[in-house]
Amino acid sequence: MTRFTVNNQPVEYQLDPRTPLLWALREASNLTGTKYGCGSGDCGACTVDIDGAAVRSCQVSIGSIEGTFVTTIEGLSANNDHPVQRAFLAANVVQCGYCIPGMVMAAAALLRRNRNPSEEDIAGAITNLCRCGIYPRLVEAVGRAARMARGEDDGADTDAGPAAATS
Repeated sequence: MTRFTVNNQPVEYQLDPRTPLLWALREASNLTGTKYGCGSGDCGACTVDIDGAAVRSCQVSIGSIEGTFVTTIEGLSANNDHPVQRAFLAANVVQCGYCIPGMVMAAAALLRRNRNPSEEDIAGAITNLCRCGIYPRLVEAVGRAARMARGEDDGADTDAGPAAATS
């Protein structure tokens, strides 16, 4: 059995320890916000937070993360009101939405490390692929999320409704 914490809940998987975290989350825990994209770690659709770092969950076995803390898009905020989620909505980042949970998780991890990222910092930290081409709005949204997290932007024109970057 493999034990770690997912979204502040202890979990114990009775799966082969070589099982990719992505499949344990989606199939055993029914946390389907973490998406399968490429299976090779290139696209970033499966990005989750493991102990504060953005990690491609398709590339990590559950056996290798015993004792860690994993946060998925479902556990990022109780009401979809994390500054990154709110800023993504305000900047109209979401198009098809498939890649967005992974991008939100990568952006949230970046902002925990760097409260005032430059455009270069954002581009370097969020290497996720998006077929819809939302990159200019993505950079704008992450910059705004940083301002919101620092208290410099109240996010008054954002809406943290149910669709808030959890597609």
